[in-house]
Amino acid sequence: MTDGPLSLPARLCLLAWDSAPPAAAGTGHLAGLVRAGALTELAQRGLLTDEDGIATPVDLDARAGDAVLDGLLELVHESCPHAWRTWVTLRARVTLDAVREQLVAGGYLRAEKKRVLGVFPSLDYALERVTAVDALREETRQVLQGPPSATEPSERDAALVALAAAAELLPEKDVRVHEQRVEELTERAGATAPGLRKIVREVRTAVAAESTAHALP
Repeated sequence: MTDGPLSLPARLCLLAWDSAPPAAAGTGHLAGLVRAGALTELAQRGLLTDEDGIATPVDLDARAGDAVLDGLLELVHESCPHAWRTWVTLRARVTLDAVREQLVAGGYLRAEKKRVLGVFPSLDYALERVTAVDALREETRQVLQGPPSATEPSERDAALVALAAAAELLPEKDVRVHEQRVEELTERAGATAPGLRKIVREVRTAVAAESTAHALP
């Protein structure tokens, strides 16, 4: 997929953008989605595992080599034990802010300083690399529709589509048509290790619940 070196949470953050900042930018919805991506990638890398429903670091000295993922790994290690669904929302803004900083450094987003009520400093984010996000959206659509050959997507690409569908980032009509494909991709995202499918489904369920909650008037 385009921009393969980008982490799963970074790609989910970009996927939430169109030609303008997403409506969910800075809200719990986007923060929860980005956190879910980080949890999923850490689990796929074997750095977080499930112990009786609790997200647990496998090795206290292990690192992912990515500032966002390592920051979350450290947070989980230093915090009281929590279930996967709890971690999707608990202090999720910390992970979202870290991802945005990473995307600004990579030239994908542009940070614009402003003042709230003319007093309090704040940051707005604007999409800088529109073509990269357009390519990401197109390739995500292709994964959703299914490969033209026997080659299946990577576990991380499968997770990208499964979580994006749960967060309602993909066209509703496409998700309805390819509902079975979304289920297959959810399974694919957790195929590399025992217990990983359970983790992916727990996280995805939490993302869907967040999406529904933020859609309510």
